[in-house]
Amino acid sequence: MTAPGIVLRLRRAGAPDLPCLVELERAAHSHPWSEEQLRRELGNGYAAILCAEEVPQDGEGRPATIDGFIVYWVIHDELHVLDVVTAPAARRRGVGRALMVEAIADGNGRGAARALLEVRRSNAPAIGLYRSLGFLHDTIRRGYYSDGEDAVLMSLALDRGG
Repeated sequence: MTAPGIVLRLRRAGAPDLPCLVELERAAHSHPWSEEQLRRELGNGYAAILCAEEVPQDGEGRPATIDGFIVYWVIHDELHVLDVVTAPAARRRGVGRALMVEAIADGNGRGAARALLEVRRSNAPAIGLYRSLGFLHDTIRRGYYSDGEDAVLMSLALDRGG
């Protein structure tokens, strides 16, 4: 799904990525996480932040660009997806899907029995992505977000190491 001559590479985020993560968060969400929240997750022992980088393969030596990231926790037998961000210019190119698939595989490999997430009720593209990955609608949390919007809670049963 990426553009011709582009390869998508996933890698763990580190402290040097923080400014880019903050910029992407602000560009992608109307209610973005703060720099402090992202910094805290980078130092959180049970959190993972994966970056999706589009790496040019044409030999021009352009630097890789971070086009998205995911923040998730694996705690006991649960994978908690906390934040999925795709740069506006990189949407509809498989970045979010690749990040979700990798997080699910990681949680599955670490023995998680299910994946959980919440999403703004108005975020139809994200809900469509999660449904396409097998997530089911569990319930609605009315007025969950600070602006009063409802959250849709979704879950996915995992293979537990399979």
